[in-house]
Amino acid sequence: MTRDVVDEIAGAWDAELPGVVGAELAVSKRAARLSALLNAPVEARLARLGLTKAEYDILAVLRSAGEPYRLRPSVLTQRLALTSGGTSNVLRRLTAAGLIERDPDPSDARSSWVRLSADGAVKAEEAVRAASAAQTALLRDVPPEVTATAITALRDILIALGDTAD
Repeated sequence: MTRDVVDEIAGAWDAELPGVVGAELAVSKRAARLSALLNAPVEARLARLGLTKAEYDILAVLRSAGEPYRLRPSVLTQRLALTSGGTSNVLRRLTAAGLIERDPDPSDARSSWVRLSADGAVKAEEAVRAASAAQTALLRDVPPEVTATAITALRDILIALGDTAD
């Protein structure tokens, strides 16, 4: 059987501290490596569009919300697993670039909405298409059934950890 880099890491730890690390290391390291491998070509494409990964993530979540492409900052923070401070910084940059607009909430003076501008909607769609193409190219040699199994397994792990949509 072909071994991956994580097999090497786990083997080294098993030799150094037998029985101390196991499945938790295998899952976390593989998830981190998969994320890094999937994000590298996306980040390269996004850089050509003048976007960081965090900026892209916010634009993509807003675009996926459907018209009028708006959400509360707290929803963005939750969906993207960012800190509120990190979200605020990215929102400031996107506002300065003219890609989003902040609208006050008429029913709650303490709250606001974040909405894609017309230019932001165009940029978001362009970026989503570029990111999807980059990941599709990267995964082209992975059999569809392997991808489907991975999707199910990762969903099951996330749900078991309490990361649910409900």
